[in-house]
Amino acid sequence: MQQTIQRIPVAKPVLDTLEVEALRRVILSGWVTQGPEVAAFEREFAEHVGAPYACAVSSCTTALHLALMAVGVGAGDEVVTVSHSFVATANAIRHCGATPVFVDIEAGGYNMDPALVEPVLGSRTKAILCVHQLGMPCDLSRIVEIGRRWGIPVIEDAACAIGSEIFWAGRWEKIGRPHGDVACFSFHPRKVITTGDGGMITTADPEIDRKCRLWRQHSMSVPDTVRHGANEVIFESYPEVGFNFRMTDMQAAVGRVQLTRLPSIVADRRRIAEEYSGRLATIEGIGVPREPTWARTNWQSYCIELPEWCDQRTVMQRMLDHGISTRRGVMNTHLEPPYKSAVTRAVLSRSERAQQRGVILPMVPWMTSPQLREICDGLAAAVEPTVAHATAQR
Repeated sequence: MQQTIQRIPVAKPVLDTLEVEALRRVILSGWVTQGPEVAAFEREFAEHVGAPYACAVSSCTTALHLALMAVGVGAGDEVVTVSHSFVATANAIRHCGATPVFVDIEAGGYNMDPALVEPVLGSRTKAILCVHQLGMPCDLSRIVEIGRRWGIPVIEDAACAIGSEIFWAGRWEKIGRPHGDVACFSFHPRKVITTGDGGMITTADPEIDRKCRLWRQHSMSVPDTVRHGANEVIFESYPEVGFNFRMTDMQAAVGRVQLTRLPSIVADRRRIAEEYSGRLATIEGIGVPREPTWARTNWQSYCIELPEWCDQRTVMQRMLDHGISTRRGVMNTHLEPPYKSAVTRAVLSRSERAQQRGVILPMVPWMTSPQLREICDGLAAAVEPTVAHATAQR
């Protein structure tokens, strides 16, 4: 009989009876679609990150779509972004009828290299869409300075970055304040906190917030909550073509509980990342992620770089055979069929190397030191035969 291996998962959300009770309360209330819980989640999220406005939607992809539309991106326009990101970043641009213009990532990291942005700006550029990849803040101050100098809005793809911080104007501030024009978050189960799925748009611009709120609900002129509580009949209208991008009250109720857990979840992830970095320093050739002096990441994921002599798939399979789940490093969108003809005015060699050599290790907040030792020992064993092979070839 084949023995089932008890696997260490690559990720798992922190959910327990508090979320169950929140769901029960909403279900029994009879109001389960976008309503008072969504409004409360938006207020609490805005207060947490320090943003004047927060608008909840169905996913980070829809958040990016609305944010791009709200700053004026449309058919025929170009948006400067990175290929080295989940395909949703570029898909949101295409959904607007615009074209992504990819630039490479920085040396020694996974975020947009600000030095490569200005050379690709042109008359058709209508936005810069930067990504805080894997929760690590990008060099936002340099990107925002470029955007302001050229009069181009900056949108932050902060899908992974709830709980991350950046040193801004002499103090630490949370990602989402926002520092660009708009920031977009994800609550997918792989993220630090989750609502099952869902997204949030934060901004300091009331007109951007108004547009996102209008478009997320079919552009209905009167919210359901207003009609429900009115003492007179109200006929709504639909002045623009909108979308069904709403978050439900059930999701929002879970999100409110998750938001209260955020500080302790981030603290646990930072503890795990610190232990990873210490243990992995003893394995030859393994590159570990490092925080810039101006960034504090939430460690949404811990992505290592394999040495040149290792095959990525072989290492991952060897670890899986030992019961340790991993994931390939961040994808490159320009290598996928719908984007092979996309505009890439720069060489993307750093992006391609990062995809080929990156491996994401398990990151679950309650992981123990014995489990971390098991993972690091498994990684050392997975790369050891290839090290021996490389030594024999010298």
